[in-house]
Amino acid sequence: MEFINIIDYIGTFAFAISGIRLAAAKNFDWFGAYVVGFVTAVGGGTLRDVMLDLTPFWMEQPSYIVITGLALVFVLIFRKYVVRLDNTFFIFDAVGIALFTVVGVEKSIVAGFPMWVNVIMGTITGAAGGMFRDIFINEVPLIFRKEIYAMACLAGGIVYYLCLWAGLHTIATQVVSAASVILIRVLSVHFRISLPSLKSIDPADRSGTPD
Repeated sequence: MEFINIIDYIGTFAFAISGIRLAAAKNFDWFGAYVVGFVTAVGGGTLRDVMLDLTPFWMEQPSYIVITGLALVFVLIFRKYVVRLDNTFFIFDAVGIALFTVVGVEKSIVAGFPMWVNVIMGTITGAAGGMFRDIFINEVPLIFRKEIYAMACLAGGIVYYLCLWAGLHTIATQVVSAASVILIRVLSVHFRISLPSLKSIDPADRSGTPD
């Protein structure tokens, strides 16, 4: 098994847990939690493959369905720790977006697309699954909030190419790229670094507007 496949499976497991964990916190039943976990795990990759005119990856092998099932079992067994502890969602989500960013870049490279497309596909693969997850559980998606989320994926894709240009081995490039996404995500949350909000203008503050 290639290292990128291992990354893909670990990312699937971590991202599925992040979705199932939030579904459990909202008292979804087992099937509903599984659906949220599965969509979280395959949503970004599915959107990527459709945009690259490829057959969605999970339709070609059942392993992703099985891995999501294992994630559900994991949450059921360790529910006391996974659901009740606030930082568990952040950990699994950060790992998921990091690994999927690498998978997205790599798959786009194999498909023969240029660098800028590959970076965007890595960002979509990493961030879109979480967007679908949040929509399913009726939350404002993290990607649309001030938090550094999709931007961390974008930075990870750029780091991937910087490593390639520096002559790093493929596995080292993948590891460094994923680690950069996690590091950026952790530091942005720890130091409360965020993008500025786009706020509407209060009519009372407008100048030069006729009465």
